[in-house]
Amino acid sequence: MDKRGVSLNSNNLSTEHVASKERNGPGVPDSPGKSWGAELWDWVKTIVIAFVIMMLLNLFVFNLSMVKGQSMQPTLVERDRLFVNKIVYDFGTPSRSDVIVLRDPSEGVEKKDFLVKRIVGLPGDTVEVRDHHLFVNGEQQAETYTDTEVQDPDFGPITLEADHYFVMGDNRHEGKSKDSRVFGSITSSEIVGRAEFIFWPFSEIKKL
Repeated sequence: MDKRGVSLNSNNLSTEHVASKERNGPGVPDSPGKSWGAELWDWVKTIVIAFVIMMLLNLFVFNLSMVKGQSMQPTLVERDRLFVNKIVYDFGTPSRSDVIVLRDPSEGVEKKDFLVKRIVGLPGDTVEVRDHHLFVNGEQQAETYTDTEVQDPDFGPITLEADHYFVMGDNRHEGKSKDSRVFGSITSSEIVGRAEFIFWPFSEIKKL
């Protein structure tokens, strides 16, 4: 009890607390959620940004390509989908046995936009096809990725200049691959990228 004889207990304090809340007025309601128009605009912006990023990646970093033709059988067959690394050779040089996508250097009505081939000869190598087998620098190559010996006529020998590569298709049946035996060696400027793996169909997914 204070000097005036008033008792200070919990009931007095609670009453003052409630009165204080009443003086402050009702609570402020939560702000309303976004309208459907704002939600839709957010989705549109997200989709557009994702699309632009994918286009830039496809242009500069990787490409998704579909195999057409039979020149890479049995490794690749018609309509296989490939993941192509377009920047790998910015950090290194092509290697023997790389499967690459290149711009078709040939001319004429059968010229295509792109080809898929395997590098079999590097700058400085001497390449020839003799007795239906591939020889590089005088040594017969063990080509486990083919299913027959070379059925086309013998070729070469030729020695590759600096920054020149000799490419062939894995299909060694007669007349099945248009490659460096037809259009000559290629330069690194004609290489689009290295085919890293088959990503479709799922049953054929594998690294190349």
